[in-house]
Amino acid sequence: MNSVLSIDDLSEDLEQILQWAITMKSDDEIAADFFPLMNMSIGSIYEKPSTRTRVSFEVGINKLGGNSLTLLKGDIQLGKSETIADTARVLSRYLDAMTYRCYSHSDVAELANNSKVPVINALSDKHHPCQAAADLMTIIEKKGMEKLKIAWVGDGNNVLHDLMLAASIFGFDITWAVPKGYEPDSEVVNRSEIIAEKTGSKLIETNDPVDAVKNADVIYTDVFVSMGEEHLDNKMNDFSGFQVNEELVSKAKEDYIFMHCLPAHRGEEVTDYVMDSKNSVVFDQAENRMWSQMSILTYLVNRPAWETYSQLLEINY
Repeated sequence: MNSVLSIDDLSEDLEQILQWAITMKSDDEIAADFFPLMNMSIGSIYEKPSTRTRVSFEVGINKLGGNSLTLLKGDIQLGKSETIADTARVLSRYLDAMTYRCYSHSDVAELANNSKVPVINALSDKHHPCQAAADLMTIIEKKGMEKLKIAWVGDGNNVLHDLMLAASIFGFDITWAVPKGYEPDSEVVNRSEIIAEKTGSKLIETNDPVDAVKNADVIYTDVFVSMGEEHLDNKMNDFSGFQVNEELVSKAKEDYIFMHCLPAHRGEEVTDYVMDSKNSVVFDQAENRMWSQMSILTYLVNRPAWETYSQLLEINY
């Protein structure tokens, strides 16, 4: 039994997982009679509210023939009158897999460590593997598998952590521009560097957004103030000059794609000009949350079906 707490937990088969998702998305006929989660129940626990995560998991699970059970913060005793470990031991008697959208990464790790079924991290303060899977799926759809330069502009947060891990797995170069004091976690950077040594990725940190986006194939940003950080009144001041706008994107390649994990705070980290431009792929990226998660779920809970389906789709490993 395997769980996915960060995107590098899937590194060995990540390309196949995403190719599975791309083909399933593009060919309704092939997937029409394929229900690998039939008679299975997937429970999704939410400490944080969500639009894309909740809807993409619920609809995706249903498409695969499974039963989706959504457990909101007030629905269960987790973390209140019952420990996370005990909750894991109970729920894994009922469910075939669990997803957990939480604040602390140690909580999703504890759930996985005490569960008898796979656990997927649907977001924690340190990692966001489901987002990274959708991100790389989108990049592959739009740009292929050739060497690329990805530029991140913004906070050194959980989305960046898994983006750099995923980019390293695929051999893509990534430069991240962050204000001083907002650097990504050094442990995640070290893990990415170990992967990059094998795949040939270049990982570069800078405090200059212009330097980061120069000749970039992909420009990516996220909100400067994340959920739960609204009390940090001075944080926005630290991100002065980091807005992704018309002037900044002019430094990238003409056919760059713009990415954002959403929701976007228009007028803060990104302008309407960029969000609504022909280069923006943010809504394709949002859709791909569902398809990539469908592939990950099947990979985790019904590996024989995933392998059979991969052969049907003539995916070349």
